[in-house]
Amino acid sequence: MTDLQVHAPDGVPEVVPGTDLAQALLTALGHGAGGHDLADGDVVVVTSKVVSKSEDRVRTGDRAQALADETARVVARRGPTTIVRTHHGLTMAAAGIDASNVALGSIVLLPLDPDASARALRARLHELSGRVVGVVVTDTAGRAWREGQTDIAIGAAGLSVAESFAGRVDAHGNELAVTAPAVADEVAGAAELAQGKLGGRPFAVVRGRADLVTPLDDPGPGAVALVRAEGADLFGYGAREAVVRALTGDPADLAPFGAPAPPEELAEAVERVAHGAASTRLVGGTLLVSVAHPASTRLGALLEPLAFAHGWCCEAATEPGSTVVARMRPRTP
Repeated sequence: MTDLQVHAPDGVPEVVPGTDLAQALLTALGHGAGGHDLADGDVVVVTSKVVSKSEDRVRTGDRAQALADETARVVARRGPTTIVRTHHGLTMAAAGIDASNVALGSIVLLPLDPDASARALRARLHELSGRVVGVVVTDTAGRAWREGQTDIAIGAAGLSVAESFAGRVDAHGNELAVTAPAVADEVAGAAELAQGKLGGRPFAVVRGRADLVTPLDDPGPGAVALVRAEGADLFGYGAREAVVRALTGDPADLAPFGAPAPPEELAEAVERVAHGAASTRLVGGTLLVSVAHPASTRLGALLEPLAFAHGWCCEAATEPGSTVVARMRPRTP
């Protein structure tokens, strides 16, 4: 049985640029009856808010301009909500910019490099306490398909951020294929239960998973290892944004659609969109689209964005008397 303990100390003073976060945590842990010392194998969890404050990432002025500066690309828009991919690779509402628990008129940006922040805090904690701990920097994020938000790891040091069960066998003899718990995110969520949103407890110490903590000379892969590469996510754009991007056809927008789809996948999509009015066949590496009667304006207008969304090029075929109306080829990098 694993005994997991989470302790979020009170008594942390307001964090300002230059605050020594390691000292602030250790001081807070010493408050109260008996204190609560760090132990080797503990995981220290800290909110990105106080990391950003200590690193002078608080700004005043135009939130819209800050959002533009922090955005690598827009993923989706829905009313006043804008979901973006940040320069860190994180997909978050408003690029993680926060206006809570900060002076009126100010906003807090995410740390420039959350993994580097985690490494620095881990080293400082070892310097002050002699303990070898893991560190997780957290922020709040929504989830696709789910209401509400939870904390996730946006930075990590000295920690295995994911476990792999691929190839292992369960109690019934079933081989696990893709099971890979994102344990850094699970630690972040557990810590948030103790920290709360309004309790003024930006730190938590999670005890009971020392098996995840790496030796002092091993910083671990960092939370960046949990970020899917551009184009590897099945939801690179929101539903509305994907339609607009495909119809616009800007080559700069191709990456989030991923690598070119297999020809069978594109062929099925063409036949579905044509509602039985077209057929496809693969000749070499070219997918030929044919119709039984002159192509409708509607079908012709749809083939190019359809090809774009699947990572293919579409060329109109103009051979007199031929039923072939388009030739599609995979795009090359």
